[in-house]
Amino acid sequence: MDEKYSSILKSVQKPGRYSGGEYGQTIKDLSDGRVKARFAFCFPDTYEIGMSNLGVRILYGALNREEDIWCERAYAPWADMEEKMIEHDMPLCALESGDPLSMFDIVGFTLQYEMCYTNVLQMLKLAKIPLKSADRTNDQPIIIGGGPCSYNPEPLADFFDCFSIGEGEDMLVEFTKLLIEEKAKGNFDRQEFLHYAATKIKGLYVPSLYEVTYKEDGTIGSFGPIYPDVPKRVTKRIMKDMDKAYFPDKVVMPYIETVQDRIMLEVYRGCIRGCRFCQAGMIYRPVREKTPEVLCRQAKCLYENTGYDEISLSSLSISDYTEIEKLTTKLLEWTDDKKVNLSLPSLRVDSFTKELMEKIASVRSSSLTFAPEAGTQRLRDVINKNVREEDLFRAVGVAFDAGKTTVKLYFMNGLPTETADDLLGIPKLASDVVHQFYINPNRPKGKSPQVTISVACFVPKPFTPFQWERQDTVEELTEKNEYIYQNVTDRKVRYTHHDPKTSHIECVLARGDRRLCRALEEAANRGFHFDAWDEYFDYDKWVEVFEATGIDPAFYANRQWGFDEILPWDVIDCGVSKEFFRRERDRAYGEITTPSCREKCSGCGANKLGGERTCCPQA
Repeated sequence: MDEKYSSILKSVQKPGRYSGGEYGQTIKDLSDGRVKARFAFCFPDTYEIGMSNLGVRILYGALNREEDIWCERAYAPWADMEEKMIEHDMPLCALESGDPLSMFDIVGFTLQYEMCYTNVLQMLKLAKIPLKSADRTNDQPIIIGGGPCSYNPEPLADFFDCFSIGEGEDMLVEFTKLLIEEKAKGNFDRQEFLHYAATKIKGLYVPSLYEVTYKEDGTIGSFGPIYPDVPKRVTKRIMKDMDKAYFPDKVVMPYIETVQDRIMLEVYRGCIRGCRFCQAGMIYRPVREKTPEVLCRQAKCLYENTGYDEISLSSLSISDYTEIEKLTTKLLEWTDDKKVNLSLPSLRVDSFTKELMEKIASVRSSSLTFAPEAGTQRLRDVINKNVREEDLFRAVGVAFDAGKTTVKLYFMNGLPTETADDLLGIPKLASDVVHQFYINPNRPKGKSPQVTISVACFVPKPFTPFQWERQDTVEELTEKNEYIYQNVTDRKVRYTHHDPKTSHIECVLARGDRRLCRALEEAANRGFHFDAWDEYFDYDKWVEVFEATGIDPAFYANRQWGFDEILPWDVIDCGVSKEFFRRERDRAYGEITTPSCREKCSGCGANKLGGERTCCPQA
């Protein structure tokens, strides 16, 4: 670290975000010629958040176990560091080597949340890499994106050379190896390489190889490849056997506190439930479980290599793991002696039991969190939540029996078919939980309950049964938030809600097409960053950007989309069929629930992707 950089670090908050040198990082020798390709893995948010991301940990290790690939890390610098970098004309560098990102062969971004898009562009600017793919030369890095937001990559189509669709452990290695081969031939041409890669590697989407036209009404007229050998639709990649999938035996240990300072143990991928608002539950299908034996071995290895005193069992719904009792029992055989706590952060109320509660650390605190999502059973049936009031009351009863006093409940407003009665059901359900405390004979004596309701705004996401629905306007969502607030009359109930303005921009970016690229470029030119953070998000400035670039945000967010429309994300095959989404949408409006995949296969199509230990009976 040179003297100038050291001086800069002394002048910013949390210099540990930028210093590198952490225990567990991968350092490779470039002098012996064994490293043939350098990969910079970028997380477009702060170090503390990015270091806690399990996907980054997995992919970092999967790439670095290859002798000829060196993967390093970069994170979005906070505003104070960004200001210093611009002032001193200092490019964004990787933490391991300190080399500028512009020196790398591949720069990859994980796209976890739409409101991080401006951070992606700001990081490219700081790295002195041209924003647009068309402006990059053959000696500049290939920019690749992945993660959940890549399932609709179109708002970022101009800025990325390609996208990894689906699970990337094998795909990113294949892609990097292919780049090594093609560069070794000499006379490397990036566009020729991207064309070749799109025909050879499943799960690779190259936006420049597709052409989009638009109708007079603004909807998409046509969307297809410009070459006959390029796939019309790009099918996601999955890891079929999770017991054999790569999982790191060590992780990079941060010098500063991060969001998840614990072992993150990936138990399975996918979800059996089919909540109609939930994108993750659809795009990560089918369910593929790890065996308890493999999980225990991985947990013990990470404990020995990190010394963390907590293990979080990671999944979309941990209580749906078929061998949860066996797994927790096997883990407790050694974690109790080592004083290592178990945390199960995604329990459903219909699966919450006294036995589980006694095993896990997350409920040894005074607070528990549940997600009814809607205030009435009618609306819970519409969204296919498949949770009833009695399930919630039984769960909180178990908690109150054990001396707990604080409960947090997650809801959404703006859901399809929502009525005033559904909104009133939110504070009523919270008050009913308070009532359950007082009628419980085993409640903690001399203590009062506290129920917090947190209400998010519904965002219709791609690849869900609600992908065609309109989002309520900012004004409508604001009125609904106020309506709920006015009806919270119980002093033991605390009410919080998300900002409708942020949710509106999120919706525009989530459902956008390529025309959104000009708005994002304008936002980047105006210095937008950290829009996921309240202190930097400015709705009025976003409105100005849309006006300046001729974008009508209501076109993407606030209209009902036609079922015959070509959707911006139709170029991607997530494994679940469009016909299934349409059927589920119709069942929602009929207030008809669909059973979980474990009870009955609903024919979503994901079982055609295969995989061992899946949820689908027909897989």
